[in-house]
Amino acid sequence: MAVKAILFDLDNTLIETSQANGVAIQKTSELLKTTLGLDDNTVGTICDKFKQKLFHESFDQSAGRSIDDVRMCHWEESIKETLGSCSMPSLAAHCYYMWKKSRLELLTLSPEVCNLLKQLRSRYKLLLLTNGVAQTQREKVETAGCEEFFDAIVIGGEHPEQKPFLSIFKLCFSMLEVEAQDCVMVGDSLDTDIQGGLNAGIRATVWITGAGGVVSDSTVKPDYTITTVLDLPDVLAQLQ
Repeated sequence: MAVKAILFDLDNTLIETSQANGVAIQKTSELLKTTLGLDDNTVGTICDKFKQKLFHESFDQSAGRSIDDVRMCHWEESIKETLGSCSMPSLAAHCYYMWKKSRLELLTLSPEVCNLLKQLRSRYKLLLLTNGVAQTQREKVETAGCEEFFDAIVIGGEHPEQKPFLSIFKLCFSMLEVEAQDCVMVGDSLDTDIQGGLNAGIRATVWITGAGGVVSDSTVKPDYTITTVLDLPDVLAQLQ
């Protein structure tokens, strides 16, 4: 049975989000150093605290605050927890917008990924399925110019459930007018992308490990493992 559709994750699958995060943190570190005259260790502590808050973030849209407000607050708390106070009220906002702008600038589809998507779209239906806060993910999609490459874009934060829940996969199948068995799921997260694909009963799951070629001891077992999305055609050739 031929593959008819491919579902792609976004972050660290099509765009290098982790790399962009690293550069954005570095640029914000420089801002903190020059503004407050702090040493590397102190700045490192502030940035590590921010990263932890980002990692453990839970965002509730109904609480009346935007994701920008929440993340500005992460910077403010990180500065206060490290220094005991935040002497410049506007500093947290400067840090946040420096981090956000620097990160978004780097979240682009490489020419190679663009070419791959163009080639694939001539043969398959393509859908972008990304978890995350609606505003944040929409900004990434827009900045990266994803719209022209996909038949549909589904952002988890705009729906009651995100990957790995079955409901969001069923929505995707319905939008593309395909069955689960017609689809391949491609992503870097075993817990959301691969587990979600397995839950949904799709034809094949393809896990992207990144340049490190991570070996996983997870109980979640993908059907195929590749280091970069650019290797996907080899997998598709085996599925025909």
